[in-house]
Amino acid sequence: MREYFFIAVVAAVLTYGTTPGVRRLAVLLGAATPVRARDVHTHPIPRLGGLAMLVGFLGAVLVASRLEHLSGIFESLEIRGVVIGAVLVTLVGAIDDVRELDWLTKLAGQIIAAGAMAFFGVQLLSVPLFGVTVLPGPVLVGLTVLIVLVTTNAVNFIDGLDGLAAGIVAIAALAFFLYVYQLSYTYDPPNVISTATFITAATLGVCLGFLPHNFNPARLFMGDAGALLLGLLLAAATVSMVGNIDPSAQVTPNAQVALYLPVVLPLAIMSIPLLDMTLAVVRRTRRGQRPWQPDTQHLQHRMIGIGHSHRRAVLLLYLWAAIVAFGVVSFAFVDGFWPIVGIALATALAIVLTAYLPGWLNRRHPVRRTPR
Repeated sequence: MREYFFIAVVAAVLTYGTTPGVRRLAVLLGAATPVRARDVHTHPIPRLGGLAMLVGFLGAVLVASRLEHLSGIFESLEIRGVVIGAVLVTLVGAIDDVRELDWLTKLAGQIIAAGAMAFFGVQLLSVPLFGVTVLPGPVLVGLTVLIVLVTTNAVNFIDGLDGLAAGIVAIAALAFFLYVYQLSYTYDPPNVISTATFITAATLGVCLGFLPHNFNPARLFMGDAGALLLGLLLAAATVSMVGNIDPSAQVTPNAQVALYLPVVLPLAIMSIPLLDMTLAVVRRTRRGQRPWQPDTQHLQHRMIGIGHSHRRAVLLLYLWAAIVAFGVVSFAFVDGFWPIVGIALATALAIVLTAYLPGWLNRRHPVRRTPR
């Protein structure tokens, strides 16, 4: 655990320290998000924050290669595939942040990055459904690429408010880390050193290092470079974990929960971005729009439409993400009905805060109108 904590700190410090320099580079290159109809910021904000995140992740990889225990993950080629995929997808996103690539070029870049990871072994070897289901190799590679595409674009869709994507991915990474770390103790012999655990620890550190610069009011956006990078890292952790474990491993005394948790957990952890992306695709398709055409009806826009401030909308979406992610992970640690009770109470609180908090605050602090 100490080495993972150290990796998270290294990633956070490097990301935090290089972000100001990246901001200056973004200003120099003219990489800034203009004020558009769907945006909530009032003046252009530099983007390219993903470059600082990549520095943080690569620094964590370099440090891990020198540590006594974590250096063991370099015995396989998986981490090399993740590094290559991360560099490729960040490069694609950075070019888009500067020059606005068309959607087909960005999609091709994501597929190439996912293919590079799969080539170096970051791919599903089996699917934990109905026991261990082994599918044909091309199908498993295709599923791997699909997971990368869905996750990267889900993070990109949710990146609409200052600090929202970085915070939700940090929550996802922490929940994922706790589960995978606990899962490692079920191996025979127990082995807490794994590629998935390292990736989640480094991703958590990267997000925490970037958030001070990105939380409202943001001084720098992560841009497509950051959103695609974070999505790819979460996808890599998901593929590395799901495709290489025995789904009957007794992380929890409940055998049925142990059977399906490896499948449900990645979906639950990414539930908010996935929900937002699904709703957007359905909404735009029904209107006759292309799925990637932007609009102002994302979850974050709806929260502000209810009456929440920018920061409060972000914090409430953090709460919803944490309820789902940690709620599902709790089944791996606590047996019985207590996780259900905790999830129900937390959900009720989140519903009340989401629906009624603006009204309560307006009654306590009514807006004074200046007489004409």
